[in-house]
Amino acid sequence: MFALLLRYFYTTAAPRYESVMLVLSIIAVCSMIAGNVLALLQTNVKRILAYSSIAHMGYVLVALLAAGALGAQAVTFYLIAYFITTIGAFGVIVVLSSTDRDADQLDDYRGLFWNRPVLGAVMTLMLLSLAGIPVTAGFFGKFYIVVAGASSARWALVIVLVLTSVLGLFYYLRLVVVIFSAPPERGGARPAIRIPASSGLVLGALSVFLVWFGMYPSYILRFVETAAEGMAH
Repeated sequence: MFALLLRYFYTTAAPRYESVMLVLSIIAVCSMIAGNVLALLQTNVKRILAYSSIAHMGYVLVALLAAGALGAQAVTFYLIAYFITTIGAFGVIVVLSSTDRDADQLDDYRGLFWNRPVLGAVMTLMLLSLAGIPVTAGFFGKFYIVVAGASSARWALVIVLVLTSVLGLFYYLRLVVVIFSAPPERGGARPAIRIPASSGLVLGALSVFLVWFGMYPSYILRFVETAAEGMAH
């Protein structure tokens, strides 16, 4: 969707029209505020991720509104980081779920790190990236968006992005705290989960990419710059 929007944005010279920029700015602000507030009110993990995705699309719109090559690069990099993170987070949910019920409540993740350290570590890494914590691709992606917004003097959008990101930090870290809290005593230890080889391989690869792109973004930036130049021209 955003690839199509980027193409439309540049081939139609949409940044020249103030009315288009105003409408997209309003959508971006509403997305960032509504997505984070709604996610903050949830106790269902899948709903937290779903509502927060509204906020993340608002962040991407900030980069889109920045226009120019830097804006296109920020959009592309952020979407790559968000794709890796979202697939990883929902992958952990799928592994923890059974045929009877989904592992989508906060209590399903209480003490996860102590019972299933690998899954707990992967989920924590994905949440930290969504929150924009350093050494993850999510941090560099959000930083890239802030730089793009500031370079085009979209200060109002940048301020809203920073303020609403604080809300996001709260509900992501709330889940991290649950993951590292003491396991519930009632019911005894949870039965061990056998992670399919394919799932383990995918989650492991996503975790490596997430940290690698966060620490050494230059590798992916070359690809992003090439792709963005194609969009812009």
